Amino acid sequence: MKTHPWLTTLLFCCALPTQADGLPAARQQELTHFVRQECGFCHGLKLTGGLGSSLTAEALKNKPAETLIPAILYGIPGTAMPGWLPYLSEADTRWIVDKLLKGFPE
Repeated sequence: MKTHPWLTTLLFCCALPTQADGLPAARQQELTHFVRQECGFCHGLKLTGGLGSSLTAEALKNKPAETLIPAILYGIPGTAMPGWLPYLSEADTRWIVDKLLKGFPE
């Protein structure tokens, strides 16, 4: 029996280890590293602020995810905040925002 290439890809993707957050565990690790390195460059290594504002759960508690997601993806004009769309998908960004709002993992 011949299988279609898309079916093989689908089965492979479904077999990747995921966590309850919907992204593969390896991607979650990559994103955690990304936030610590790229975001931490301006927002501080502990995300407590620097050139950029604090990204702690306390600092973001009144900021809706619907405003944070576009700020990450497209940047904030007139500020040093770049858009990360070339490097992050919307799913990646939603995962990051969810983690930031809950308190980013160590």
